[in-house]
Amino acid sequence: MGGHSASFTACELLEHAAGAIDCILTGEGEAAVSQLLLAVEHDHNAVTAVPGVVTRNGQGPPPIFVKSLDDLRPARHLLRHRRQYFLGELEPCASIEFSRGCPWDCAFCSAWTFYGRSYRVKSPEVVVAELEQMREPGVFIVDDVAFIQAKHGFEIGEAIAQRGINKSYYLETRGDVLLRNKEVFEFWQKLGLKYIFLGLEAIDEAGLQKYRKRVTLSQNFEALEYARSMGLSISVNIIADPDWDRDRFETVRAWCLEIPEIVNISLNTPYPGTETWRTESRQLTTRDYRLFDIQHAVLPTKLPLAEFYAELVKTQQVLNKKHLGWAAVKDVAKIAAGHLLRGQTNFVKSLWKFNSVYNPNLLLSDHEQPVKYELSSPPPPQEKVDPRTMYIHAPGGRRGRAIDNSTKEFVNETRMGTSV
Repeated sequence: MGGHSASFTACELLEHAAGAIDCILTGEGEAAVSQLLLAVEHDHNAVTAVPGVVTRNGQGPPPIFVKSLDDLRPARHLLRHRRQYFLGELEPCASIEFSRGCPWDCAFCSAWTFYGRSYRVKSPEVVVAELEQMREPGVFIVDDVAFIQAKHGFEIGEAIAQRGINKSYYLETRGDVLLRNKEVFEFWQKLGLKYIFLGLEAIDEAGLQKYRKRVTLSQNFEALEYARSMGLSISVNIIADPDWDRDRFETVRAWCLEIPEIVNISLNTPYPGTETWRTESRQLTTRDYRLFDIQHAVLPTKLPLAEFYAELVKTQQVLNKKHLGWAAVKDVAKIAAGHLLRGQTNFVKSLWKFNSVYNPNLLLSDHEQPVKYELSSPPPPQEKVDPRTMYIHAPGGRRGRAIDNSTKEFVNETRMGTSV
C-alpha cells in the first residue's frame, strides 16, 4: 500500500491491518516500487532496505524522489473503464501532470509537507507526447497550482499549438498566480482552457490569515473578475469552520447567490500531515477516519450538530439551485445531448445526484455507524510547529524548486516573515 494519506499514517495503518498489509511504501511510490517488487520476489528480508518502506518489523531509508518527472508515463491503455471518467462537462476525461509539488504552505494542506516544499516540472516535449496519445477530448491538469512559472506554461502551450492538439482543459490555481501570469492563461484559453478552479478558502481577511493562504482578499476578488472577463467556467472553494453560526452561514449564502460561479463548501478538517493536525486546539469529536472527508464535522460545532449540518447543506444547495438539475439543463442541453448520443451518461446523471449526496440526515447518521478505523489522537497542540518534523520527503531548499528567479521572488514576497 502507498500514496499520500498512507504516507502520513503508515505505522497505524499497519497496526490496524493486523497483518493484512505487508508494508507501506511512503513518498513517491514510482521511485522505489520496482525495487520493492524485486525484493518481494527474491528476498523478503531485503524489503526494509527499500527507500520509503515501512513494515511492522522495521523501515527502510527515507523515501526518495523520482529522478525526473519525464520518466513517468502513465499506462492509460490498462484502464478498463476509461470512457467512464468525467469531470463536470468533460466526459470522457483524462488527467495529466505538468508539475508536482507546491512552494506555498497553507495550514490546511499537506501537499507541501509531503513533497518538502519542492516544485518540479515535466518538459514540454514529454507533456505534448502524452497529450497526443490521449484519445479523451477532456483533460484535467492535476497540478496543485497550475502555471506558477509563466515560461513553462508558454512552452507547453506553444508545443501544443505547433502539434495542432485540440482538447478542452480544466485546471486549478491560485488567485495571485492567475493575476501575475494573465498572458499564460489567456494563451491557454485559445488552446482550449474552459474550466478553472480557484481555492479562495475564505471571503474575509481573517479567514485567509487563519488558513495561511498568503493572498489578499482583494487579489482573490480581482482574480475572479479577471477569470469572468475571459469567459471561463469558474469553480471556487470556501472552507466552512465548525465554529460557524447561523449568521455566518447566511452571510456566505448571500455571497454565493451574488456571484455566478460554482461554489463548493468544504469543512475545516485537520488531516494527519497538515499543520492544523499539530496546532488545532479544539479536541476532535471523532477519530473515525471515514468521517475525515471535508463533508463531516470532526471538530466541535458551535451549533448543535444536527442544526450545523442543516445550515451546511442549505448553503451547499446554492450550487444545486444555480448549476444542477433542471436549472442546468437549459445551459448545457447541447453538451448533454452530445454526451448521450455518444453513450456518455455520467455528466447528465450527476445533475440530479445532489440530494442523495448532500443530506443532513445522512451526514448525521454517519456519526452513529460503528468505527472500523480509528485514527490515533493528534499530539498535544503546539502554537508553532517546526516544518522539518512534518515532511515526508526531505526539503531540497532552493535547489528543490524548479522556478526562475522572478518566480522565486514572487513566492518569497507572499511568504515574507516566515522561516520555512
